[in-house]
Amino acid sequence: MKRLTWLALLLMSLVAPAMAQADSQPSSHWIPDIEAFVAADREHPPMYHSVLFIGSSSIQFWKSLAEDFPGIPVINRGFGGSALPDSTYYADRIVWPYKPAVIVMYAGDNDVNDGATAGQVLASFQQFVARARQGVPGVPIVYISIKPSVERVALWPAMKAANDRIRDWAATQKDVRFVDIAPVMLDAQGKPRAELFRPDGLHMLPAGYALWIAALKPVLADYGFVIRSGT
Repeated sequence: MKRLTWLALLLMSLVAPAMAQADSQPSSHWIPDIEAFVAADREHPPMYHSVLFIGSSSIQFWKSLAEDFPGIPVINRGFGGSALPDSTYYADRIVWPYKPAVIVMYAGDNDVNDGATAGQVLASFQQFVARARQGVPGVPIVYISIKPSVERVALWPAMKAANDRIRDWAATQKDVRFVDIAPVMLDAQGKPRAELFRPDGLHMLPAGYALWIAALKPVLADYGFVIRSGT
């Protein structure tokens, strides 16, 4: 019996790391998105030292990004439905090659929706920061807080807890900034403002993005990126 127990423990010690590694890898669902980015980069190489926007669908659907930040070179590498570990995993393909001067990230929304705890969201963001800086040492990273939305209002307490954890950690780090967009996206009763969202209650209308632009302008200005005057 003891021998069987010892063998079982040995087997578990060999299998568990492999399982953990497999779990840390994103679904192959994202491969077409990443390959499309790489192909686009090959066809039209983006400018080095730009502001890289990365994350989930709130970044992907920000189609007016260049017009919203005139005079600032921007790159959009959002892919809808992605979670924090997905951007981390593909950082060598959609972060490092651009040598960004600043990274602006929106992710974590889907992580909480998929069941991640506040601590897990923080850990995933910390892993992204470490991974991004392996290829771009010291790059400033701006984290847009998880937004309150009509569709996911029931998850807002968990999302706020994740925001709080990231805010507190960012305050201890060099060039990791936390931009809290939640207060301006909530009404006087603390509910998500429906007029900021598309009919799905999750993705934003231009009115929602206008609030993000206003919040990001002074942060980017701190890093030398100022919106061109006269716009």
